[in-house]
Amino acid sequence: MQEDIERDPQRGKSAARDQTEGNMAETKGRLKESWGSLTDNERLRTEGRSDQRAGARQRTKGQWKQRIKTWIDRL
Repeated sequence: MQEDIERDPQRGKSAARDQTEGNMAETKGRLKESWGSLTDNERLRTEGRSDQRAGARQRTKGQWKQRIKTWIDRL
């Protein structure tokens, strides 16, 4: 079972890691969007917005994982 977790990068991620990666993706998206605005590159602006949304979803996923873990630990 542990070997499966090590091979599959999507399994076994902690809530903190999801939140951190989500924050990083949002920041990357903001930078891309800003650079697209500065260079008048619509494709880059669109990619930046998409990265921000994906990062927000991942961060929210991490927050829910943490809430559920906290709730379970209280039982």
